[in-house]
Amino acid sequence: MRKLTFPAVAVLTLALAACAVGPDYVRPTLATPDAFARTDAAAATDGSAVADANAEFWQSFNDPLLTRLVEESLSANHDLRIALANYDRANALLRGAKFDRFPTITGSASGSESRSSSDQMPGASNSARDNESYSVQANASWELDLFGRVRRNIESERAEAWAGAADLQAMQVSIVGEVARSYVELRGLQERLRVARVNADNQKETLRLVQARFDAGRGTEFDTSRARAQLEATLARVPNLEAQVAVTQHRLAVLTGQTPDALIATLDEASALPALPARLDAGTPGELLRRRPDVAAAEHRLHAATARIGVATADLFPRFTLSGLIGSQAIDTSALFERASETRLVALGIDWSFLDIGRVRARIKAADATAEGELARYQQSVLLALEDTENALVRYARARVEDQHLERAALDSAKAAQLARVRYEAGAADLFEVLDAERTQLQAQDAFADGRTRSVTGAIALYKAMAGGWPGREPVREGVAQR
Repeated sequence: MRKLTFPAVAVLTLALAACAVGPDYVRPTLATPDAFARTDAAAATDGSAVADANAEFWQSFNDPLLTRLVEESLSANHDLRIALANYDRANALLRGAKFDRFPTITGSASGSESRSSSDQMPGASNSARDNESYSVQANASWELDLFGRVRRNIESERAEAWAGAADLQAMQVSIVGEVARSYVELRGLQERLRVARVNADNQKETLRLVQARFDAGRGTEFDTSRARAQLEATLARVPNLEAQVAVTQHRLAVLTGQTPDALIATLDEASALPALPARLDAGTPGELLRRRPDVAAAEHRLHAATARIGVATADLFPRFTLSGLIGSQAIDTSALFERASETRLVALGIDWSFLDIGRVRARIKAADATAEGELARYQQSVLLALEDTENALVRYARARVEDQHLERAALDSAKAAQLARVRYEAGAADLFEVLDAERTQLQAQDAFADGRTRSVTGAIALYKAMAGGWPGREPVREGVAQR
């Protein structure tokens, strides 16, 4: 290690303004369509409304309990806390990387006392064989970032931190979407359960009427058996629906960071399905890609991988480290810090891997391959975002049309079943017509409840695909003392 004068060190320090090696990140250009392909589906959503990326979409359902569950999930969901921890870790690594721009300063002190043996120093007195040494020093080391290795590393860590923030937002999208979907499915299952029980009550009344006719000698055992079989088939629907209701309640509790049984009492009371929002508009593909956090995370990771090529490339060039020492050494503590005890050193270290060029180039190739993979991942995330939105658009639009037909079928089937019972009691129709009308009523009402559920969950899926209305809030940090 060669000693340098201060002017030489100053000249080298000015070289820090040199350009960083490796490629500069440039956002990839993507050819996206001007509008979504399913124009008929988009029209069905009433395009006069523009999706507000700042609005909390679940508020549009006007359901206080849904809003409460969403708020609880945003502050207590454990998957969100994991994403937050990853984001905090990325920020900590970025802060650590930034310190590499400055000298590393450490301090040390030592003191020793020794005695040589009389064999080593024959004839010497005890005091002559005693030795003491004391030292105090401050050390500084600074990598002169001539070729941008440190800057590229900071750039990479900063992009990773941005990706962590986008991951946290993407997890919010996922969790809020799942809470809203599960809540709507719960209300749909409760409605189907109500339909099954109401129809079972109607069929019990039909069975009572048939049994009374049979007891009066005006009916047959065949009619009674058919009416009882249909009632049992309807009653058999109830346990499965009850199980699905319970499972969905457990899911909602865990999504809000609670034990599975925590929300049973709250959610047991049935409530109507949330009303569909009046208007939805997915905007344009370009607007969508600017909002989607998963696309943003993929792009930030591509940026980070590009910067790491520069980190690897910097090893082709020498690494200069400026180090310095100032301290005091003495054989007695009282002499420390006196002028005669002063020690100092300024040195320049050069570390160059030119003799290991094969490994360096292999690392550069690996960094290139990683960046190429991240580019493909980014391009794939764009395609998946567009596909997700196209699918959500067409499903939501078709579900709305289906919902209208199912609603009319449910109303008409209920009216037909009522008329069939009146005709049967008047002797103008046989039991088969009554049973068939009741079976059709049950199927139509159950299908309508299921279809309405799919319409609302379709709206939620479209909101999720649009990635609009996701608040920039953080879950609660628990369990670890924050420094």
